[in-house]
Amino acid sequence: MKFLRKLDRHLERCLMLWLYAFVVIVIVVEVLRRFALDYSSLWGEEAARYAFIYLTWIGAAAAIKSNGHIRIDLLFNLLPPRGVALLNILAGLCTVVFAVFALRLSWEPVAVSMQYDSVTDGLRLTKAWFLFAVPFGFTLVLLRAVQMTWISVSDLLRGSVTLPDSKLFD
Repeated sequence: MKFLRKLDRHLERCLMLWLYAFVVIVIVVEVLRRFALDYSSLWGEEAARYAFIYLTWIGAAAAIKSNGHIRIDLLFNLLPPRGVALLNILAGLCTVVFAVFALRLSWEPVAVSMQYDSVTDGLRLTKAWFLFAVPFGFTLVLLRAVQMTWISVSDLLRGSVTLPDSKLFD
């Protein structure tokens, strides 16, 4: 149980850290190769691009988890705690509906890629691994939206508000 709690607390942060470090290292190596050695690889830009796509979707889930996504706080500042909790529940439910809809639509390109065994241009790996970034990201978004909606429901029952985190990373 302790492992699951730790995984819940740090999953997105760890994945984003590793993916961001990978993107930076690949780009630095490619820039050095291109300008110092007058040679660049076929796979570097593509690997960094796909890692960045995963990073973006994982970041969306992290923003929902930390309650740090884009929103207009004017109503949140004017309402009492119960009103804020109701708005958070409404936003969470809308996010859940959107994530389920997007998750359902995002599986088709992955299935088509697997069916026709399409590969990427540079890496020559099956595209399904990289197209899977969207359903993977929306699965994380869906899990975090359900989790945050549950927290908002318990806030409503207690009559208090869970304040958003001030920053994603320390």
